[in-house]
Amino acid sequence: MQKIGIKTDVIKLNSFLKLADLTDSGGQAKALIKDGEVQVNGEVCTVVRKQLHKGDIVRVGASEVEIV
Repeated sequence: MQKIGIKTDVIKLNSFLKLADLTDSGGQAKALIKDGEVQVNGEVCTVVRKQLHKGDIVRVGASEVEIV
């Protein structure tokens, strides 16, 4: 599992997908989220601007990233 650090207390899901290189663009991030292709802490998340915190785990396909 990859770990990605953030400098703030929270980050929006769509922004995190770009930061973690799980998507190439904001548009692609939104599409993946709306299509149910993204899991947060083991559950499908369709909220584009969901607030993520340190310790959350995001999965897209076979890629899994923990926020630290």
